[in-house]
Amino acid sequence: MGVKFNVSDIVEMGIQIEKNGKEYYAEVMGCAKSEKTKDIFRFLGNEEEKHINYFENLLASLEKEELAESYPGEYHEYIEHLSGLHIFTKKGAGKTTACKMKSDKEALETAAGLEKDTILFYHEMKTFISGKDKEVIEKIIQEEQKHLSKLLGFLKTI
Repeated sequence: MGVKFNVSDIVEMGIQIEKNGKEYYAEVMGCAKSEKTKDIFRFLGNEEEKHINYFENLLASLEKEELAESYPGEYHEYIEHLSGLHIFTKKGAGKTTACKMKSDKEALETAAGLEKDTILFYHEMKTFISGKDKEVIEKIIQEEQKHLSKLLGFLKTI
C-alpha cells in the first residue's frame, strides 16, 4: 500500500482526540487545587466540545474514498497504530494521566504539551493526503493553534 490517508479518517481521529481531550480536562478540573484553574479547565473542556461539533460538521461535508490495500484491514490497522501513538487518541489515557499532576501549573504545562503534540500529529498527517485535502487539515491545525494560544495565555496567569 502506498501510504495515503482519507481526510475523512483523519477528521474521525480528530473527533476522538477532542473527545479524549475533553475527558482529560474534566478529570484535571476535578483535581485542580484552585478555583481559577478549575475555571480554566472547564473553559478548555468547553472548547474541546466546540471542536468536536466543528469536526463532526466538517466530516459530514467530506466524501469517503476507498483505498487499495495489500491485505484486508491494512489501512485501518495502520491508522490505528499511528493514532495510538498520541495520548488523546487512546480512550481513557487522559483520565489516567489527569490527576497525577503535582500542581495546577504542571497540569497546564502538560495540557499545552498535548496540544502541541496534536498540532504536530496533524502536520504529519498532511504529508499523507492528497493536495485538495490538505486544506481541510490546515483548518484543523488553525483551530488547534487557537486552542494552544489560549492555553499558553492561561499558563502565564498561574
